[in-house]
Amino acid sequence: MIPTRTAAEADLPAITAIYNHAVLHTTAIWNETVVDLENRRAWYRARTGQGYPVLVAEVDGAVAAYGTFGDFRAFEGYRFTVEHSVYVAEAARGRGIATGLIEALAERARGLGKHVLVAGIAADNEPSLALHRKLGFSETGRMTEVGFKFGRWLDLVLMQRRP
Repeated sequence: MIPTRTAAEADLPAITAIYNHAVLHTTAIWNETVVDLENRRAWYRARTGQGYPVLVAEVDGAVAAYGTFGDFRAFEGYRFTVEHSVYVAEAARGRGIATGLIEALAERARGLGKHVLVAGIAADNEPSLALHRKLGFSETGRMTEVGFKFGRWLDLVLMQRRP
């Protein structure tokens, strides 16, 4: 398994590139507009300012993936539930990087006293759904046609597990 580490601001150009590739080419992110480095810097500072992790995995000395989690919903009753995100550069997929990031995020969630990890995954993203099933996540909801990207409606699958 490829080790993970805490991201630094110096990793933000690579994180931005991975994010923007997902925006332009996948349904992993339901945004249609790419972001700039300042956007990711503000995102990073907000996430880490809340005490939440941003982790990266490197392959051959270069950032190949990142993962994080944040509040599931902004109400007090959800304070023990977080939603995670993991994105792997296209050239680095299939190497177990996402597995390592998800498990590292679960460990961080436990350390912060979180009770549930949630994943929101596009229903057409079978590799991510299969990975989450393999890691002990169970499907807890399916919302039809709640997103729109690439000229088509998208279904959202909600999965969860205890960290």
